[in-house]
Amino acid sequence: MVSYKKLWHVLVDRNMNKRDLIRLSGISTASMAKLTKGENLQTDVLVKICRALEVNVSDIMDILPDESNNGGSAEKK
Repeated sequence: MVSYKKLWHVLVDRNMNKRDLIRLSGISTASMAKLTKGENLQTDVLVKICRALEVNVSDIMDILPDESNNGGSAEKK
């Protein structure tokens, strides 16, 4: 699961809205909808956002623990 809360904070800090990000980065409205819903995006979309905002991917997103895994190991013996 991913979280884009960091991205929203960057936009607020820069006094930008979602439309500004779409124009600046060239991403589609469908990609913005996925961001808003916290869905996975293709790497090239994240790269466009990072280049437009001049940030690293770790500045705009977090990878959260998988809830279905309950914090356990992926491998069970």
